[in-house]
Amino acid sequence: MPPVSLGRRAGLLLPLFSARSTSSWGIGDIADLERLGPWLHAAGLTLLQVLPVNDMATGQTSPYSALSAMAIDPIYLAVDRIPDVQALGTGARAAGEQRIRDGLHAQPVLPYEAIRALKGAVLSRAFAHFRHTEWERGSERAGDLRAYIAEEQWWLQDYALFRVLHDHHDARAWWDWPAALAAHDADAVHAVEQDHEVALLEVCWQQWLAQRQWEQARRALAGVALVGDLPFMVSSDSADVWARQHLFSREASVGTPPDAFSEMGQDWGLPVYDWAAMRADDFGWLRARGRRMATMFDGFRIDHLVGFYRTYHRPRDGSAPYFGPAEESEQRALGEQVIAAFAGAGAALIAEDLGTIPDFVRDSLQRLGLPGYKVMRWERDWHAPGEPFVDPASYPTASLATTGTHDTDMLADWWDAATVDDRTAVLQMPRLAASGVSPERQFDAGVRDALLDAVMHAASDLAIVPLQDVFGWRDRINVPATVGPDNWSWVSPIPVDHLLQDAEGRERAGHLARLIRDSGR
Repeated sequence: MPPVSLGRRAGLLLPLFSARSTSSWGIGDIADLERLGPWLHAAGLTLLQVLPVNDMATGQTSPYSALSAMAIDPIYLAVDRIPDVQALGTGARAAGEQRIRDGLHAQPVLPYEAIRALKGAVLSRAFAHFRHTEWERGSERAGDLRAYIAEEQWWLQDYALFRVLHDHHDARAWWDWPAALAAHDADAVHAVEQDHEVALLEVCWQQWLAQRQWEQARRALAGVALVGDLPFMVSSDSADVWARQHLFSREASVGTPPDAFSEMGQDWGLPVYDWAAMRADDFGWLRARGRRMATMFDGFRIDHLVGFYRTYHRPRDGSAPYFGPAEESEQRALGEQVIAAFAGAGAALIAEDLGTIPDFVRDSLQRLGLPGYKVMRWERDWHAPGEPFVDPASYPTASLATTGTHDTDMLADWWDAATVDDRTAVLQMPRLAASGVSPERQFDAGVRDALLDAVMHAASDLAIVPLQDVFGWRDRINVPATVGPDNWSWVSPIPVDHLLQDAEGRERAGHLARLIRDSGR
């Protein structure tokens, strides 16, 4: 089956947490997708790419380490749009909550724990109101929640159980719970369902609200394709691993060998797939992940795609790391089976094929027609004299051209750190050669727009640019292989609902619209 195509489009990369508006509670929320819409339309952008929005692991800020592959993190709920919060009225707010909210909103980076505490307190009171005034009376909204629970039971039941048990056991990992619960014993699980009925309902209520808000945001983004991100793996301490322990192994962790990002490689601390068990189940869990993503997004990026061909195992006993499967023929077969499982969901697929990628994987992706990444700064003919940059006009049609990703430094810092020789090589690309930019020139608006022009005129069907690069900002999302308060914590300095009110925001929208029109996107 040929892959679904999004056509020739220009898009914006912006994590949901970064898309803060004047109405959100310290962090970009689901309704902020809708609030961003007018600026996207004014800029001619018909695609919005976000990072994962799954329920993040306890104490984590990385969206790539999740408690669930299916659930939306409640931190993204647009609190003021919840009818049960509205019914409480501002008078029901606890003393100081508005002041706390205003303080969170003023933070230049995201204070995740404080945001969770504030939203959690408000949501708890709102749920109590819903339960007494709607659920117990069988209202129309209660009926919609019941229907949602029945429809999503295939993942929601285990997720709700896991969340409740996780909280009940002070966020301890599931393997430290009582033995019967740790083993997901049917009788023990049934007892939890009886003893924690209200708490389980509250978890389902939050997911129902998130789903309905998500559906509304997608309707409001009419004409803008929403592209998500499917992480390679979930946390060991997750609902999915707890409920399907036979599909995973915790004897090793997923990582990467040494590469441009890390001299020692990376150890992500995530479990590895038991591929024999996955294949015996016809990749049922991965197919389910694909279906879930297809209900939320028009397309999705497959994170660390090479890992689905060959996973880098880092044994926990200290023995030497290794790739599994071991043989190239097995790796090719596995990767293509997994891609077919995801493709069956009906959404467009994008391959995150950055880093060290074997030639046979690239050949496989090309044969499957799956678009991979073309990060302009890394696209060079490494075997030719002078290692010239590849002209974006010659990129494959089935590819995604970009100035950078959430893991790279931004265009401004990359240009300023580049040597004069590298800048000279960049400026030999035809469109840049005609730009009038000199290799001695430090990054400025002219350099920024010349680089944006080159990417937008790429032959790639998809051209996606981070918001920071649109403006020339230097703030990055993540520094791989590091942990710190600045990772995954950046927010737009211009609230997304004020981008068209801001003079620079309007200028950027107009400039992008002209570029997109000229490049036929």
